[in-house]
Amino acid sequence: MKSFHFLVLLSLALAFSFASAFDPSPLQDFCVAIPEPKNAVFVNGKFCKNPNLTVAEDFFFPGLNVPGNTGNRVGSNVTLVNVDKLFGLNTLGISLARLDFAPNGGLNPPHTHPRATEILVVVEGTLYVGFVTSNPNRLFTKVLYPGDVFVFPIGLIHFQFNIAKTNAVAFAGLSSQNPGVITIANAIFGPNPPINPDVLAKAFQLDNDEVVKLQKLFANA
Repeated sequence: MKSFHFLVLLSLALAFSFASAFDPSPLQDFCVAIPEPKNAVFVNGKFCKNPNLTVAEDFFFPGLNVPGNTGNRVGSNVTLVNVDKLFGLNTLGISLARLDFAPNGGLNPPHTHPRATEILVVVEGTLYVGFVTSNPNRLFTKVLYPGDVFVFPIGLIHFQFNIAKTNAVAFAGLSSQNPGVITIANAIFGPNPPINPDVLAKAFQLDNDEVVKLQKLFANA
């Protein structure tokens, strides 16, 4: 009998652990974020607007038809529509981005989204994309054309690279209202304050002078 009770308790514990592994279902239709707390409720990192005062504009964002400026050193631009730009996304667990790439090597550098899986669809141009698994590191890559879709699992390092002589455009859906982004090179060589060069020199098997040069480069990024 004691063994039976133990198995029952173990099963319940496992069930509860699985149940708590996902975001809870919303208990209301929406929770439009507002920047100030007057007459509001704090939910999921944002204050929520009184539902009776909500309007259609709270769920609207214009302008993703406008190309982003790719005149930078990596030749790409990401226009992110997250909860900070579209308040109606609060508690809905989703966001959107437009990605523009300059011809001949426009790059969205290796980066991660700590809180979101990303699904990408190419609408113009040709992109070489890929992601790297956790240890042991395995690389998955694919060349994408208009209409092709590719998914990048949550938290994994990934990139997109324009291998054509024309502009490229893609749209990405992300499974978080605020997915976050960590651009690997910037995070390693450009944080404030900087990481001790000795640490980076040993980690990347570089000379200290090379590390300091990279830190100066990315500190101004």
